[in-house]
Amino acid sequence: MLLSMTGYGRSTNTFGSKTINVELRSLNSKFTDIRLKTSCNFREREQVLRKYITERVERGKIELTIEVKSLSGDDGFGLNVPLFKKYHETLSAIAEEMGSPKDGIIAGILRIPNVVVSEEADIDEEEWKAIEQTVEEALSNFNKFREAEGKAMEDDLRLRVANISEALREVNPFEKGRVTRLRNRLKQNLEEFMGKENVDENRFEQEVLFYLEKIDITEEKVRLEQHCRFFL
Repeated sequence: MLLSMTGYGRSTNTFGSKTINVELRSLNSKFTDIRLKTSCNFREREQVLRKYITERVERGKIELTIEVKSLSGDDGFGLNVPLFKKYHETLSAIAEEMGSPKDGIIAGILRIPNVVVSEEADIDEEEWKAIEQTVEEALSNFNKFREAEGKAMEDDLRLRVANISEALREVNPFEKGRVTRLRNRLKQNLEEFMGKENVDENRFEQEVLFYLEKIDITEEKVRLEQHCRFFL
């Protein structure tokens, strides 16, 4: 079965008061390049996820995204107070020195990385099993996508190979007449240049045979036919 190198799969499940979203996509690549987009509490599971994906996808530029969110919207977060105060003190001093308004300082600080941090609990075994199941479902959808796209590519390749094979068969009738036409044209050109009475027929036939060997395409036709059989 021909599988496309590009693919996409998604799955969503619930676990207790949480929703688990998994998204898997890939692009063409000679090697296996896996990029994980997960929260910090997945760090201990990264190697497991990488091995799991590698065994089932083989190669490609693969991106796996896992999001676990609370259904009630009460995802924990915290404020890095010392860092917030440091930014506020520094930016307020700069604004005062430059005579600029301070209205947007707090909103701006909250958008700075690591000022607001999520408080993510460790993943227990039950939750991990639910995540594994969701990853498996996303991977199944991902492979179905690759199979469907691969089938379309296979059908197109088969059609193109069939067209080439048909064109190759149409060459044979022209090949016989081609040799005769070339021989007559060479003789006509030679007679016009040297005069018919000055043409050595024996030498001409020798040269024609040598020339026809050079332009013979039998080997190329056999090789092309073999390549077409190989692809089908």
